[in-house]
Amino acid sequence: MTVPANQSAPMSRREWLLSDRPQSRRQARLGRAYVTWRQFTANRLAVVGLLIIIALLFVAAFANVLATHSPIVGDLKNARLLPPGSEGYWLGTDDQGRDIYSRLVYGARLTLLVVVLVAAISAPIGLIVGTVSGYAGGWVDATLMRITDIFLAFPKLVLALAFVAALGPGIQNAIIAIAITSWPPYARIARAETLTVRRSDYISAVKLMGASPLRIVVRHVMPLCLSSLIVRVTLDMAGIILTAAGLGFLGLGAQPPLPEWGAMIASGRRFILDQWWVAAMPGFAILIVSLGFNLLGDGLRDALDPKESGQ
Repeated sequence: MTVPANQSAPMSRREWLLSDRPQSRRQARLGRAYVTWRQFTANRLAVVGLLIIIALLFVAAFANVLATHSPIVGDLKNARLLPPGSEGYWLGTDDQGRDIYSRLVYGARLTLLVVVLVAAISAPIGLIVGTVSGYAGGWVDATLMRITDIFLAFPKLVLALAFVAALGPGIQNAIIAIAITSWPPYARIARAETLTVRRSDYISAVKLMGASPLRIVVRHVMPLCLSSLIVRVTLDMAGIILTAAGLGFLGLGAQPPLPEWGAMIASGRRFILDQWWVAAMPGFAILIVSLGFNLLGDGLRDALDPKESGQ
């Protein structure tokens, strides 16, 4: 059956999304999101990373259903240091008779809590500092970047240890300390992005329309920095997990009996030769989750890179 010359064939959903002449902003945004998703899913390792993070979210959301024992109370008399698979303990027990599997499941909540709160605190701070510094220039730029350089001069873990030592041990103080040490790289990225668009024709046109510097930075410059910032935050989440685990290992993060993975490794290092599973299981969990965030970040970087998307 042929279609009359004066009547065009109905456009499929895929053709509508990939149209080079979108009829609305909604169509343009959905088309761009569809292209980005196709580029992301073309990277199989990135999809693996996404599945790992989805699994982490699922485990954290349904920890009370997935856990088989209490993560805090153990059977010290009858279940101390049992190997994996013994008496219903899938991953064995620790020196307090607590089920390691259940502690790992509940520990996923603490891991997500640290990652989400640190990203929610540090990323906006870095975005604001970087865009203001890059757009204002002059002494404002010099002052903000020198402060940023001071934070970057110290290793992140060492600086976090100093802040936690000043604030006191605890999961809340650990989150604050990690967030304080995590924002400088985001400020650098936002400043670099701002410098590339500050003198563009697009920003000049907005100035001619009478927009204030605050409106230009908030409404027009910051959105252009978000894609690079999202990629960097995703890649840094593995480092955030390792820093939190390091603080927990040193006893400055989540305090016992909370099932924090770094603290679990610290309590199991005494039995590493004979009861290896006490420290190995939380270490393996940190490895898998960190790998998932790294793979996801690499995939987002390739999908959101305008040079790659233009090929």
